[in-house]
Amino acid sequence: MGKNTSLDEFLKKIQKEIEKREEVRQKIQSTMRSATRQSKMAILMVHQGRLEEAESMLKDVSNLFSQLTELADDYAELTHSGVVDAAYQEYSEACILLRLVEENRFASFEEIGVPISSYILGLADVIGELRRKALDSLREGKVSMAEGFLNLMDQIYIDLNGMGDAYFLVHGLRRKCDIARRIIEATRGDVTAEVSKRSLESTIEKLSTKLGEET
Repeated sequence: MGKNTSLDEFLKKIQKEIEKREEVRQKIQSTMRSATRQSKMAILMVHQGRLEEAESMLKDVSNLFSQLTELADDYAELTHSGVVDAAYQEYSEACILLRLVEENRFASFEEIGVPISSYILGLADVIGELRRKALDSLREGKVSMAEGFLNLMDQIYIDLNGMGDAYFLVHGLRRKCDIARRIIEATRGDVTAEVSKRSLESTIEKLSTKLGEET
């Protein structure tokens, strides 16, 4: 048997391929961690009202996903990992939240450019961010705005639960919806308490005015 077909040569070739694959895997993980981190920052910017900065940040994240496609050109299986899924979910959540706050509409998964499962799981997580928006609105005395965010939370939850078989096929969705239900109920309690408080204050003010007029 010739030297070129020896086991030693085969193994050296395999070793180089394994090392190259590992290098690509590490680059993908580093890139996706950066994408997750920047998406979280974009969500924070949305809450701070820095919408243009959030938009710019998410464009940078989109570029990172383009890099992912290039990096995994020969290793498509490396895109099916927890760190990649987490990055897509966080990015989906940030994009959906930004469009809701900025344009009062839901961004589609085609528009965002993410896998369907990542979009759905990111959408479920938006419910938690909308609770934060609702609470911020209550602190600012904007009860009607808080009610609007609560209605959005309800809409997302109801529509996700109405997906039929798909609801059970997306791994992790049921758990996220269970958490979302508790978040929604807590928010409903906060909004209801504030509405009752304002109603009581209004009644007391009217009564005080009436008593003042009588005296």
